[in-house]
Amino acid sequence: MTGTFVGMPAFPEAARAAVGDPVLRANLRHATHTIRDKRAKAVAELADWAALREAGKQIKDHTLRHLDRYLVQLEAAVTAAGGTVHWAQDAAEANGIVADLVKATGETEVVKVKSMATQEIGLNEALEAEGIHAYETDLAELIVQLGEDRPSHILVPAIHRNRGEIRDIFRDRMGDWGRPAPEGLSDSPAELAEAARLHLREKFLRAKVGISGANFMVAETGTLVVVESEGNGRMCLTLPETLISVVGIEKIVPTWQDLEVFLQTLPRSSTAERMNPYTSMWTGTTDGDGPQTFHLVLLDNGRSAALADEVGRQALRCIRCSACLNVCPVYERAGGHAYGSVYPGPIGAILTPQLRGTASDVDASLPYASSLCGACYEVCPVAIDIPEVLVHLREKVAGQGGRGHRLEKAAVKAAGWVLDRPAALAAAERVASATRALHPRRLPGAVPGAGAWSESRDLPELPAESFRTWWKKNRT
Repeated sequence: MTGTFVGMPAFPEAARAAVGDPVLRANLRHATHTIRDKRAKAVAELADWAALREAGKQIKDHTLRHLDRYLVQLEAAVTAAGGTVHWAQDAAEANGIVADLVKATGETEVVKVKSMATQEIGLNEALEAEGIHAYETDLAELIVQLGEDRPSHILVPAIHRNRGEIRDIFRDRMGDWGRPAPEGLSDSPAELAEAARLHLREKFLRAKVGISGANFMVAETGTLVVVESEGNGRMCLTLPETLISVVGIEKIVPTWQDLEVFLQTLPRSSTAERMNPYTSMWTGTTDGDGPQTFHLVLLDNGRSAALADEVGRQALRCIRCSACLNVCPVYERAGGHAYGSVYPGPIGAILTPQLRGTASDVDASLPYASSLCGACYEVCPVAIDIPEVLVHLREKVAGQGGRGHRLEKAAVKAAGWVLDRPAALAAAERVASATRALHPRRLPGAVPGAGAWSESRDLPELPAESFRTWWKKNRT
């Protein structure tokens, strides 16, 4: 999906390293608990939250069932409003379209609004290969870019960094990318924000091309919507002469009335705000106001394949609020980088394997990156049953076969033979009880996956006698 994650290990290996980092765990614990507590209070203010949640689910499901019709309607509306629509089947095609559009302007720099879709396709790296510098303007994305890092959260990409680390990144790297950090910069949030503002302001005023994603697209009018908290998005969407938006095809809603639901649920679920400080909407182009050239790149990149899966397609309801990350006990301990994708946490564990497939070790491991506790489903504002999809994807991965799965089938077959024969079962129980002092505390590593499985699990201790034996002594 993106070059920055090529070569990442499978989730268990990556998570093991992350769990051993005490600074990372402290950063994640503090941030996720703070956000989840604020979200709970914001949601509790609405007496009709359950109804809004169900409405969001129904709108998304209806749209996905008729996605072809609404996409055609959107294209017609955007075109009528003065925009140009491009269709991209995969990351390579989308990157090529954007690079060609930027080069056609003669510019070598672009400013960007925070966008998961452009991260998904590795747009920054693709533009760099074409000699075009892409500058992230979201504060957290700026931190990640300056630190040559990877995002680890959907809403707060630099959640794994504390204030001291951010200060050091600004001091060391800002000068390489533009205006340097002020002398004597401290780790005060106000000073860090001001340093970012001064650094970015010159880029906003210089840039002729802006690149964005979109939180929503309204089919009936061709309107795109970006919600954000800092104002950087508003600058990117209004100052450049050319605006290019790369948006996943699932981000569409049929009408403005439908949009009303999500403008209530998204801010409360993500930033715990009643509404976003900045909600920017644009429809095509307008003479003398905002960008005079607008291009919309509609991105598939595996979404059609996910849509064809009756169970898995519910992942396409996601509105990228990140509420599921903030309540997930696995994410809180492992962090976002362990998922090997720009989509971390529970939603990443079901979305990434559907967009990329499960051929690689990292993608095949993601459906298992969960305890199936169900907390993610409880907080999802569009009621995605993430545990259901995880189990569904695990079944798919298991169906791919392999030596471990063949041994598992053999073991289940052997167990079935014993359980069908009471005498054999009784004999096995007697032998197991008699030899319990010799039983290993973990399964042997020679059996594929067994050693790793029992590393984090205690094998049950067998009693001195079986229940069958105890029953004969005490009840007969």
